[in-house]
Amino acid sequence: MRKYLFGTGIIGAITSGFTLLRGLRGSDEPFTWRTALAWLSWGITLALAIGAIVDTFRAGHGHVIGNDSPVADKQAKLLAKRLRR
Repeated sequence: MRKYLFGTGIIGAITSGFTLLRGLRGSDEPFTWRTALAWLSWGITLALAIGAIVDTFRAGHGHVIGNDSPVADKQAKLLAKRLRR
């Protein structure tokens, strides 16, 4: 569980989300298109980090994952590690 929750993608997405939230709460400026793009970018980053976690989990449990996944090259290695346990 630790390898999923403490990955650099999730930690980066969480810290950038806190930064965006702090900037939104502390300013008297209106919500602009730049702020909307920053939140959209954060959402995409979070979705990609969660997708990588899901792919790692599925590959480790023997499920087939897509070739566009960042874990696709390591799929055989993760499956062999799972079978050794």
